[in-house]
Amino acid sequence: MSKLDFPDCHFAAAAEGWLELGNTVESSLELARVSLGARNHPEVLELRWRLYAQQTRWNDALEVAQALTQLAPDRVEGWIHQSYTLHELQRTQEAWTSLLAVVSQFPDESIIPYNLACYACQLGDLAVARDWLQRAVKLRSKEEIRTLALGDPDLLPLHDYVKSL
Repeated sequence: MSKLDFPDCHFAAAAEGWLELGNTVESSLELARVSLGARNHPEVLELRWRLYAQQTRWNDALEVAQALTQLAPDRVEGWIHQSYTLHELQRTQEAWTSLLAVVSQFPDESIIPYNLACYACQLGDLAVARDWLQRAVKLRSKEEIRTLALGDPDLLPLHDYVKSL
């Protein structure tokens, strides 16, 4: 998909800057300035998802993530956001199923096996969770995955295993 045109690219950049500063009000105001024709651009949808996630508006975030997977199915972010949002909505089985369906489409993305490990752990399947963590380690360093996993409450049941990575 093409890049955002002027001035929409500036509104998106400003919205992102406000998000990074934690100011969701200003970010929302900048996103509202994006032209109607650009509001479904993947970059704008990505920013809108981040805004809703920061605001813990998970139902709105899910709508945006689903739109992103429809409009740009080749972008991994939409799939990751969709599954993460489902998990935040306490729909972890759906999160697992939706992300598992696209794992082969993005073989080099370490966050997918990592998130699948989290979902499997939360669903009570610790053996499967360990297998997915091992897949994540193959795509990223053990140290990075260990650090990430030790700080992740979704993987708390596997902390002894994670320490041994």
